[in-house]
Amino acid sequence: MAGIMSRRLDVDALRALVAIEKHGGVTRAAEILGLSQSAVSHKMRRLEASLDCEILSRKPNAPLFTTAGHDLLGYARRILGIHDEAVLSLSKSTLQGKIALGMTEDTTCTDLSRILGRFRRLHPEVSVRTQVRMSLVLREQLSQGALDAAIVQLFQHEVRPADIVLYRETLHWVKSPDLVLSKEKPIPFLSFDENCFYRRWGLDLGQDEGTVFETVFECSSAAGIVAGVTSGLGVALLSQRHLQPGMEIVDKHFPKPPDLAYVIRRARNSRNPALETLVREIEAEVKRYGALQIAV
Repeated sequence: MAGIMSRRLDVDALRALVAIEKHGGVTRAAEILGLSQSAVSHKMRRLEASLDCEILSRKPNAPLFTTAGHDLLGYARRILGIHDEAVLSLSKSTLQGKIALGMTEDTTCTDLSRILGRFRRLHPEVSVRTQVRMSLVLREQLSQGALDAAIVQLFQHEVRPADIVLYRETLHWVKSPDLVLSKEKPIPFLSFDENCFYRRWGLDLGQDEGTVFETVFECSSAAGIVAGVTSGLGVALLSQRHLQPGMEIVDKHFPKPPDLAYVIRRARNSRNPALETLVREIEAEVKRYGALQIAV
């Protein structure tokens, strides 16, 4: 018992472990953490030696983590959450104020929700009012001064220097393998609503390229568009997270869509100490892990 109780879990090693899981391997995790691959591998070997078990599977074509590694990941996330909250709690100052925050639907069930929950516990005197809207609507509200900040999706070439990039991903043209496209007929197009910038880009592109799109299905929910694609109703623009095994990527038939980014963007000339504290906490989280998790 004394030997077991003398074992310790290193917080930096646990952070590296979570980064390996989040980014799909030691090499990418090392890049995100700003460490060498050998340094991250050394942390994992020390962790394995401390626990006297294998955490990473090193066999060809095997899953990345052993059973013990998967178990440890669950504990690691909880330990890091409590650790980071304790550090913030003991170093916080009394903060008061109001924040008007905008978010897209797919960022409400992510790491951001966890950060916002922690922020509320640490700063109970700060009132955060959140609105969930499409990105174009949120950007318009920012320009009008109706929001202090918003977490929005946009094309990567639209990212501003002051934006905080939370996540990057690719956009693809997709359809069901059962759907046969004809050059003589309009392309059946599955679209998010009129406030979707995917839709505007795709329809504008069609006009420029001479492609005729016919909107046959319109839905504000990604789940609805996914169902429409897999049912063979038409072609859609979907981000990488929403691709399903039964979908066919047809990028070669259309011009390549721009890449995407999720960012937190402040209103111009915002002077809100409470907001700046929240932004710093989000920035710190991004620096720790390289990107924040966005829901499917």
